[in-house]
Amino acid sequence: MHSKEETIAILKRFDTGNKFSSIPVLPKASVLIPLFVKNGQLHTMLTLRSKELRTSAGEVCFPGGKRDPSDRDDVDTALREAEEEIGLPPETVQVVCRLLPIINKSGVCVTPVVGFIQESFCPRPNPAEVSAVFTVPLDFFTSKKDHSAAYGAAEVRGLLHSFYFVDPDSGNEYHIWGLTAVLAIVVAALSLRKKPEFKVEFDTEDPFPFFEHILHSRISKL
Repeated sequence: MHSKEETIAILKRFDTGNKFSSIPVLPKASVLIPLFVKNGQLHTMLTLRSKELRTSAGEVCFPGGKRDPSDRDDVDTALREAEEEIGLPPETVQVVCRLLPIINKSGVCVTPVVGFIQESFCPRPNPAEVSAVFTVPLDFFTSKKDHSAAYGAAEVRGLLHSFYFVDPDSGNEYHIWGLTAVLAIVVAALSLRKKPEFKVEFDTEDPFPFFEHILHSRISKL
């Protein structure tokens, strides 16, 4: 059994607040990592991007996108994008924390925003952006059963994690990899206080020094 209140208390310890809000030069984006408790088990919600999109078409992602000039902060970006993509009302999200930003393969600085949503939420995907929405038990991202990893190209530092998840409701198989997989692993390890069964390059009890080093290293080369 996983308690929502206990999970919130754990994740709040890793909240970066506005510490990285003034990172220079880089374009910014945010993703919402929605959590909810179902049958005593923590779950998260993911989307399959439309194949018609110009970037990351057909890939599995958390709801999110680039910062809009009208957005007040990273949280605002994540909530606005989640509403646009899957019809999630911002006022129903209990925002827990902002985690350390990570620079993606396109050079965008992505801030993960973790929040709890209602178990009863029924997504209404925007077909122009999202072709499917599905949920995954969070401990799936600590199991080696459907996981693989390989070292990426020179411009992608470290291990590239990959999962194949079969949705029991639809029977569809989804490939979860790259930044989305890393974020899912981090949130699962922190929330469940559980070390993954496979190799990771960061300390699962405090992953931020590893990612902060990478962030500053990338910024210094700009």
